[in-house]
This record gives sequence, structure tokens and C-alpha cells, in this order.
Amino acid sequence: MNMSAHPAIIRATVAANGLLLSADAPLLALQREAGSDVGAVLAIPQLAALARLASRLSIAVSRTVTAATERGDVDMWVRAKPEADGVQLSVIEWNERAAAAAPTDIIRREADIAAVSEGWTWQVDTQLRFQMVLEGAGPESALPQTPPLPGSRLTSYFELRPDEEGDLAILRGFAQRRAFRDQIATLIAEPEQCFRLSGFPMFDLAGQLLGYRGKAFPLDRAILAPHVPPAPAVVIYPAEFGRRLDRSLRQPLGRIIANADSINAQFDGPLRPDYAGYASDIAAAGRHLMALIDDLADLQAIDRLDFTVATEDVDLADIGRRAAGLFLVKAMSRKIRIISPEPDQKAIATGEFRRALQILMNLVGNAVRYGPEDSEVRIETGVDEGRAWIAVMDQGAGVPEDMRERIFHKFERLGRSDPGGSGLGLYISRRLALAMGGDIHIGDAPDGGARFMLTLPASE
Repeated sequence: MNMSAHPAIIRATVAANGLLLSADAPLLALQREAGSDVGAVLAIPQLAALARLASRLSIAVSRTVTAATERGDVDMWVRAKPEADGVQLSVIEWNERAAAAAPTDIIRREADIAAVSEGWTWQVDTQLRFQMVLEGAGPESALPQTPPLPGSRLTSYFELRPDEEGDLAILRGFAQRRAFRDQIATLIAEPEQCFRLSGFPMFDLAGQLLGYRGKAFPLDRAILAPHVPPAPAVVIYPAEFGRRLDRSLRQPLGRIIANADSINAQFDGPLRPDYAGYASDIAAAGRHLMALIDDLADLQAIDRLDFTVATEDVDLADIGRRAAGLFLVKAMSRKIRIISPEPDQKAIATGEFRRALQILMNLVGNAVRYGPEDSEVRIETGVDEGRAWIAVMDQGAGVPEDMRERIFHKFERLGRSDPGGSGLGLYISRRLALAMGGDIHIGDAPDGGARFMLTLPASE
């Protein structure tokens, strides 16, 4: 195949559960070559991993991908864009080349490791069709009561189980023409029978892949370690965590964002629109990760046993006006009006100015981000019975009563799939409020929507 044989852009759609919903002919051919089809799990490991990454980050991701075929390797530039019902894959470039063979000593070492594994022996061709099954000498090498038939597909006999990261060791090995181990699989006809598969590639004298040979070890014969209840997890963040985070992630990520913005702005000359778009995607993804790093830095601080806040007089009304000003441009872009406390209004509380402003920025930012266009976000303050308070009210859908505590949990976004945040903002905000002797409560706004209220001890 060559580039001229394919459309300018090759597309595929992957459902949220990893099933391939549709694919143009070249990608469909790869899927079928891996022993799968439309309506089944995407069996091209690199594309499946890219789709999961885009879905997890809720942003478009672009990168190079290499997939192995019977004829050689295919180098692709792929853009994965999350949508409401899954991920849209777009292959911008498609180039085929002869496969680069792994060093002979590595192939031999991996094959030796896989070959000495216990169990009964299986062999498949490049289409994952069984060519041979052999029973070994030991009791763990006995064939199942219904062994696979020659010519039947491996994927119609075994149901492959992903590991903790959602990857399939066998597909990763097939894609890289490498040996694999520890692929868990169950018999489709008898799901209670579980096996651990290992295998290694077989090549002809010209270096072409002939298929795979491997072992299937029944897990019900494995010797399992006795179950020991795990000790309660204790998370201790070292004091230098933030400094290491800044040095290892924030600084290089800042350079990536700056360079991507420069490319997108085409400071060094004109670019193809799609390449400028890639740079914009990179910058947006970088900013999303930078916000996550900021949240993680706050998280490690507030979860430390020695975390404390300063004690000073803070004017919640002034903080509300400052937070409103910081989101004024973003609100205007969505035709949202922010009504902040009057200039002469005061609500003096005891807390830490920086942390109180951080809480208000999170509350106002959420209201602007999730409020409907052409609506209002209202900020009100007051002092009642020794407590100073400030409330942020929007005109959105509100928060159901049964979700009003859950929303403060770590990484909880109530099913939102947009790239708006990490799910840590409200958790951090409430922890900060509690550290200052206050709290955050959720109620219903008078005009519909949600009402988030921060309360702090009133200053005497």
C-alpha cells in the first residue's frame, strides 16, 4: 500500500468502552489482521492506548503511531479527539515500510523465556488461526476437555482479559513481533476455566513472520500466595515534593506550551493549517496538564499532617470582587454577567487571604465554565451569628441533593467528560476552608442553579 491508495484522512470511531464502531478500509484491514473486526475491541494496541489517553484527558491528542502488519510496519500520524459517545481517530499520514527486525539475541532470549513456560502448547499463524495444539507431560499441561480446532481463531476460543492498565500483553507482543508473558484469558465456552498465556514469534529465513507458538497454563493449578489483608494505606508527602514537581514537570511543560504557542502563531513563517492546529492542541493539552500539576501541588500540601494556614483578617467581599475581575474576560466570551458585591460592602472574616481567594477563584471559575450562555453569576456576602459568608450562585442545572457531598470527593466530576478540570478543585477548596475553621455548603440558588457558600469565622 502507499499513501496515494488511501483517502487524505483515514478515520475510525471508538466507543467509550473500547469497541471499534466504524473504520475506513486501511484501519479495518489492520483490525482484521489482528484477529478482530468492527463491533469488537480495538485490537491495534497503539491506537487503543491513544484512544484511552484522549478519553482520560478529555482533550484531543496527536502523535505518531507504528503498527505491525504481515508486510511490514505502518507509520501513522494520528489525532484522537474525544466526543460525546467515544473517540474519533483521524490518520493524517500513512507510510508503510519494511519491519525493523529486533536483534537476534533479544528474540532468542525472549523466545527461550516463553518456551520454558509450563502448560499445553499452542501455535497460530499470522491471522491468529490455530495450526497446532500439543499436550505436555505434566498434569498442568493437559488439554482442556474441548481443545481448539485447527483453523479456528484464537480470539474465538479465548476471551483475552486486559491488565490493570487496560492493555493486552498478547496484542502488544504481536504488534512489536516480540515474545509476551502473563496474558490472562478464559475459555469462551467455559468462562470458569482461566489460563495464563505466553508466546514467542516464529520467522522464516527471510525474516518474515510466520506466526506465534506459546503455552497455556491453567491458573486453577497455580500455587497462590495466602491472602494477607493489606495494611491501611498512609500517604505521606515529602516536604520537597512541590519543588521536585516544579523542577521535573512545570518548567519543561512551560517550555512546551511556549513553543507550541509560537508554532501556532507562525512566528517563524507560515505553516499548513493542520500543523498549526496540532500546535494549538499541544498548547491546550499542556495548559490542562499545568492546571493538574497545580492541583497536585496543592493536594500534597493540604494532605500533609503538618499543613497549616495563616490567621489574618480577610474581607470576603473584596475577595469576591477580585475573583470576579479575574474571570471577567472569560465570562464575557460566554455572554455571562458577573454581579459582584458593591464597592462599599464588607464581610470581615478570619482566615488566610491567599487561600480564601483560591477558593473563590475555583467557585467563580466553575460557575462561569458550567453556567449557560447569556446568564448571570451572582456573588453575595454577609455576616450572621459570628460567621462571615460569601456565596456564588449560577443559573445552571444545579447539583442534586444526593450528590452534594460526593462532589467534594477527590477526582469527582459527576460524569462530566469536558476538559474543564481534574476533579480536585472542590476537594482542595473544602480542605482549605476546614483548615481556616470554616466550610463550604451547596444549596439551590433563588433563580435556579447551584449556590456554593464559603463560611469562615467572623473577625471580632
